[in-house]
Formats: sequence, structure tokens, C-alpha cells
Amino acid sequence: MDLKITNYNNFYSLKGILNRNNIHIFQNEFKYIFDKANDIIINIEGVEFIDRHGVNAFVKLHNDSILKNKKLAIIGLGCKDLYDHFKSETAA
Repeated sequence: MDLKITNYNNFYSLKGILNRNNIHIFQNEFKYIFDKANDIIINIEGVEFIDRHGVNAFVKLHNDSILKNKKLAIIGLGCKDLYDHFKSETAA
């Protein structure tokens, strides 16, 4: 399954697989997001798999939100790898 991103206002839903083959879709969608919005919500409930490239893309988005003083929320019981990464960063 490929990656599908849908949005309504500042609420985005991801569905499918996020890996190095389709990371450009994610990056293009969120490249200038914090120039247009002060806060966004990304629902990863439909993400079946995410590789290290996908995790790094979320990390970059998270860092951008901090640098620009914007709010980013990642919700949903999607891919455990993403939660594990942020959980380990918080603990460190």
C-alpha cells in the first residue's frame, strides 16, 4: 500500500506505508506547513509501517515546529516505531 495524506483545515490523516520510496510525498505536503499554520494535528492511525526515513521525517517536522514556535500533535495508535523514537528521546 502506498501513502495517502488527506487533510481538513489543520488536521491531517496518513494512511498506508511511509518509507524511503514515498517520503517525498510526506516532505512535499509538510514542507511549508508552519508558514501557513500555527498548529497542526497529524493522525497516524492508518499508518501500517514506517521505516527510519519516515521517522526522521517526523523528527524534522517536530524540530521545525519547535524552531518556529508552532504546535504539532501526532495522534492515533499507528506505528509503534514512531512512538518508541519520541519516547526514547524524551527519556534521554
